Amino acid sequence: MTEKKSKSGIVATIILSIISLLWIYPIVMILFNSLKVESAITTAGVFQLPNSETWNGLKNFVASVTQMDFLKSFWYSLVISVMSVVLILLCCSMCAWYIVRVNGALSKAFYYLCVFSMVVPFQMVMFTLAKTADTLKLNTPYNICIIYLGFGAGLAVFMFTGFVKGIPLEIEEAALIDGCNPLQVYFKILIPILKPTIISTAILELMWVWNDYLLPTLVLDIKKYRTIPMAIQYFRGSFGHVQMGPMMASIMIDIIPIIIVYLVCQKYIIEGVVAGAVKG
Repeated sequence: MTEKKSKSGIVATIILSIISLLWIYPIVMILFNSLKVESAITTAGVFQLPNSETWNGLKNFVASVTQMDFLKSFWYSLVISVMSVVLILLCCSMCAWYIVRVNGALSKAFYYLCVFSMVVPFQMVMFTLAKTADTLKLNTPYNICIIYLGFGAGLAVFMFTGFVKGIPLEIEEAALIDGCNPLQVYFKILIPILKPTIISTAILELMWVWNDYLLPTLVLDIKKYRTIPMAIQYFRGSFGHVQMGPMMASIMIDIIPIIIVYLVCQKYIIEGVVAGAVKG
């Protein structure tokens, strides 16, 4: 039995390693092409490694930063991502705590509405959303986070609710007896216990907001505000010409921060998802 398990484990490891390489391959190709001259990217040489003739060094990266106000786009993406994720974590963890502890008909209905929101296609509401955002003045990088809160609440409330169900009520009651008010219980007791779920939810929401193209394009004034995914599209010139070198470099600049954050915090993702799924 042990031998069979060992062999099956080796086979599974090989299969998953091959699948992982297939997922990583496009990123590696983008990196290689970001270091090539333009002519080598637009021909059959796109699948070849850089050599002495096609090597372009960091010129594409310099061009991607200096063109299209890329640093400003990076700032807008950073502001939107950080503000949106913080707002989602704060509001949704409080909401989940309320849903679990109150456990009434209204709170249950609200919970199911949040879960249902995860299956509603964005295309169904995008035109109405764009009009509403203009009316309520939510069309700037500094308040679009309110819109992201609405779309990100479903997943966050679902994960936080599952985890809060596993927290003994006696811990909170003891804190209240010791003189804590509800806000102190939330920040001093609940937040430290929720740490794995907070980190995993933050990473999942961050990857979504950082790489989102459609929502900022619909809501923001593209002449004033451009996030990185929006700025990348502006490397397309007239008559179908695309500056492939700077575009590839821009894509690498876009994905590197998320990869770093993911690698640093990856162990918390599985912990948080499993805890939120099985507890309670």
